[in-house]
Amino acid sequence: MAKAAAKDWNMKYDFCVEPLESNPHSKSATSIKGLVIASTKNAAFNTINVERITKTILNERKTSHGNKAALRDCIGPYKYANSSLNNALMNVKSQDYRRANEYLISAFDAPRICEDIFTKIKKAKTPIRDENIII
Repeated sequence: MAKAAAKDWNMKYDFCVEPLESNPHSKSATSIKGLVIASTKNAAFNTINVERITKTILNERKTSHGNKAALRDCIGPYKYANSSLNNALMNVKSQDYRRANEYLISAFDAPRICEDIFTKIKKAKTPIRDENIII
């Protein structure tokens, strides 16, 4: 990964490595396939966590009506992302990497969609901005 990061200025080595280093499943991975499975499981966990945090904020009395509406709109993309990640896992395990990649790309749209909802509707940053990642 370090060599790839050195060749491509768009690839940020630390951004790629940090989630893998903190993931206990990636430590036992012996292949790229194992790393993909570990990182995809980590991403699926993160989508569930963001959805849980979003629902917690929705239940807080201090959350404005406008924020609640926008947050409710964010839940759908995260549910879809989680489903896409589970489909990606199935495809990786069956070695259909082309299809797995399609599902992964689809799942990674959720944070952007949620941020766009807040930017366009509320003209503000989402209250889940720090959690609003998948990887």
